[in-house]
Amino acid sequence: MSQRIVVDPVTRIEGHLRVEADIQNGKIVDAFSSGTMVRGIEKILKGRDPRDAWAFVGRVCGVCTSIHSLASVRTVEDALNITIPPNAELVRNLMFATLYMHDHVVHFYHLHALDWVDIVSALKADPKKTSEIAQSISNYPKSSPGYFSDLIKRLTKYVESGQLGIFANGYWGHSAYKLPPEVNLIGVAHYLEALEWQKEIVKIQAIFGGKNPHPNFLVGGMACSIGLDDVSSINAERLAHVEQLLKDAKEFITQVYIPDLLAIAPYYLDWGAIGGGLGNYLAYGDLPTNGYRDTSSYKFPPGAILNKDLSRVYEVNMREDGEIQEFINNSWYDYAGGNDKGLHPWKGETEIKYTGPQPPFEHLDTNKAYSFIKTPRWKGNAMEVGPLARVLVGYASGKEEYKEIVDSTLSKLGVPATALFSTLGRTAARGLESALMADWALDFYDELINNIRNGDTRMANMDMFNPEKWPAKAMGVGHTEAPRGALGHWIVIEDKKIANYQLVVPTTWNASPRDAAGKQSAYEAALMDTPVADSNQPVEILRTIHSFDPCLACAVHLYDETGDQVSKVQVL
Repeated sequence: MSQRIVVDPVTRIEGHLRVEADIQNGKIVDAFSSGTMVRGIEKILKGRDPRDAWAFVGRVCGVCTSIHSLASVRTVEDALNITIPPNAELVRNLMFATLYMHDHVVHFYHLHALDWVDIVSALKADPKKTSEIAQSISNYPKSSPGYFSDLIKRLTKYVESGQLGIFANGYWGHSAYKLPPEVNLIGVAHYLEALEWQKEIVKIQAIFGGKNPHPNFLVGGMACSIGLDDVSSINAERLAHVEQLLKDAKEFITQVYIPDLLAIAPYYLDWGAIGGGLGNYLAYGDLPTNGYRDTSSYKFPPGAILNKDLSRVYEVNMREDGEIQEFINNSWYDYAGGNDKGLHPWKGETEIKYTGPQPPFEHLDTNKAYSFIKTPRWKGNAMEVGPLARVLVGYASGKEEYKEIVDSTLSKLGVPATALFSTLGRTAARGLESALMADWALDFYDELINNIRNGDTRMANMDMFNPEKWPAKAMGVGHTEAPRGALGHWIVIEDKKIANYQLVVPTTWNASPRDAAGKQSAYEAALMDTPVADSNQPVEILRTIHSFDPCLACAVHLYDETGDQVSKVQVL
């Protein structure tokens, strides 16, 4: 007989996610993922000036920050056939790379590491032995015995006071934790180091975008000017600061993040066979090197992989009606033409129809609609998006940079390529693309500097900014790769106003409920067969769900007509 356990809310994510899992003989035999808020940004945008959309969608999430704004300006530029100057594309790439490096490091240390690192165990570490391990895996300077000894003293004070602060409410001592105390202590040390580092790297967003989070964007380019001797522009001093921040980021990623990833992984190689899930992967691609419309120039190549078959990468067309569709069979929405068919985002609808139980409730009725997240499908297939999808598409596409870093990592860990299809592979992929991004960002910076030195300081193309030049009706799609996966915005412009706007975000792909055929989406499929040692402390569920880095704020929000919260849950 199976036992159902409920994790609600799943913490260390953005937004509210509920997971229900049926456990039998110590393994998950069924799982359900529910987004318990609803996002209505699409309705807010109707009737507005399309040039303003980026400012609204950028507020969908405080973690994803600039990425929704990037997708938004691209969808308007696509609709109006606007080509932006090369410098604007490079600045967008630099802001994109900044977001990735910041987001991935924060995810690994502050949202995911505590699923693998036992904070309390670190108190038993030998500082000298810890120092020896740290120095054997990296040249990072903060690795002396005295440094780790002082850290143990700080942690001991927390524990003795009975107040673990940011480390409270963990499953410390759980049998699933396998790291020796010394490696746990290294993880704790770098958790704290990452807190300091992350507040520096985001300054690049503020330099080019005016602020962070939610930096400024502009349809037609970027809302910043270059003037090397102008105190009010992107001048030589600010550009030099950007370069130093990028170099610091590369050092932290190569000297701290990657060594830690490789040090922790060998203790959890069994997770290279857990959490694989669908085996279908989707990426829209990004980081253009020859203009946004030339997808062949992308550092992140686009494509789809089915059934873990790395011998073939399928093309993805975001404009074709039959390729990307959103279904609502198990979602709390209503389609005017009936709920049994999927809609392409250009025809998408956002009409809420909540039919679920009133909170608080013990269990969802998963025989009916059970989520505020829609169910997207690519050619009828459930797809996983995110770092693993991007790395696999790059690897399967034969991109040399991907082949080199993936094969090298597999060799170091002594595991086959099939280990990528797992919770461990998903976690490793995030680190690998961070290392790639650190190099690419410096390349983009060098190219920007070369353009400026050659006299090109253009940052915007305003040719189509005058609405009088717009067609009576225009349709566009803007895509990018958010840190959490494939992100698409679709717009319909009529009479110079937004007639329809739809977002299909990464967590919509990954966290969506089943479709009409009963096919699970990525979260639910990845949890199948996961071992759970203690149903009262399901750290194993958190490991797999956190490996996706859920962002429910992008997928769902819910407030009543007065702006008050409909429900409030106690965070565990």
